[in-house]
Amino acid sequence: MGKVKPLFQVISYLQYPLLLVALGYMVYPYFAGFDRFWTSANNALIFAGLGVGFSTLQDTSKTQNEFSRKIWQSPRKGMATLAMISATTLVFLLVGMYGLYFARPGIIKDVSFGLLTLGLAYVGLLKAAIEMHEHHRIAPGTAEIPVAP
Repeated sequence: MGKVKPLFQVISYLQYPLLLVALGYMVYPYFAGFDRFWTSANNALIFAGLGVGFSTLQDTSKTQNEFSRKIWQSPRKGMATLAMISATTLVFLLVGMYGLYFARPGIIKDVSFGLLTLGLAYVGLLKAAIEMHEHHRIAPGTAEIPVAP
């Protein structure tokens, strides 16, 4: 079991090429024409969702940088961040479901699958964020724990 966590940490680095593919789909219309913009945006949302999903495989017992550490150590900032991630997740899922099942052909219908994919990835992100907040939160009135270099 001790080798699984480092393996998942390595697999989580697939987030970067997936996010680069998402970026590629977003800039594609600038070179090929904007007639397929929404199809390209949908593909970008799908790959962004895959990238976010892979990012949640990282070890939540460690912070990635000083900025992240300050957010997760603060109970107030951590809860505000969790609330924002929760709201964003809910919006992605609701708009994605609406577009997939109820919307007439148009923009919402064109990006609904991508929004749904990104929303599902955000569910995993929310779980990882909750774990980060639990691992790193400092109770009010206690000394701050320095980050190891």
